[in-house]
Amino acid sequence: MDKTVKGDGSGVLDGAVIAVAGAAGAAGRATLLRLAEAGATVVAADAHPERLAEAVDAARYAHGGATVTGETVDLFDLEAAKNWAARTEKEFGRIDGLVHLVGGWRGSAGFADTSLADWDFLEKLLIRTVQSTSLAFQDGLQRSDRGRYVLISAAGASSPTAGNAAYAASKAAAEAWTLALGDAFRKAGGDDGPTAAAAILVVKALVHDAMRAERPNAKFAGFTDVKELAEAIAGVWDVPAGEVNGKRLWLTPQP
Repeated sequence: MDKTVKGDGSGVLDGAVIAVAGAAGAAGRATLLRLAEAGATVVAADAHPERLAEAVDAARYAHGGATVTGETVDLFDLEAAKNWAARTEKEFGRIDGLVHLVGGWRGSAGFADTSLADWDFLEKLLIRTVQSTSLAFQDGLQRSDRGRYVLISAAGASSPTAGNAAYAASKAAAEAWTLALGDAFRKAGGDDGPTAAAAILVVKALVHDAMRAERPNAKFAGFTDVKELAEAIAGVWDVPAGEVNGKRLWLTPQP
């Protein structure tokens, strides 16, 4: 059964160690800020070192005393992802979350115009990175008493349009992979239920202040603000693992 997200992570995240993949974009910046505010140690990664450094610095300066680190990690490479997970757990003693914010889009005017080069690009960006992070962090999240794997997905995965075949199929595959991780958590929990959870936050699209400034007359109907997304991400830790594991949590009306 699909659910909505409630709560903001207040208190629950104090002392937690959360890794954020794809942390340099607008959603990543908002998420780093929100998790740091909640008292978490935040370990950020991205493929763009300059933008990542700016995002990490912004979170540190906004919340004095917060531990926010950043490094460039090739998430197309499973071994690189595993090394990132191992370093994180070794340095901080635990790992309580992986937030997957790696994103990108390619589309076409119609179905017949679809380029398989777009699929090749999106398969690596949207699926391979999910595979790498989930396989790398599964054991650490399972050892935590509040482990969460959080994937950000799009409503288009459930209602693909003709021009979005490659993107929608990539998102749907990423969701299926995440739900399989959730099933692994369920089985590991046995009769007592899972102690870790894999959850999917579903948006139509994201919007932030710079987009509104560039298009002041646009309505962005149904879009989720990155700050609202960050609140929802933090809120996943407020809900017992068994209630969010293997669930799609909708931040936009379901199609």
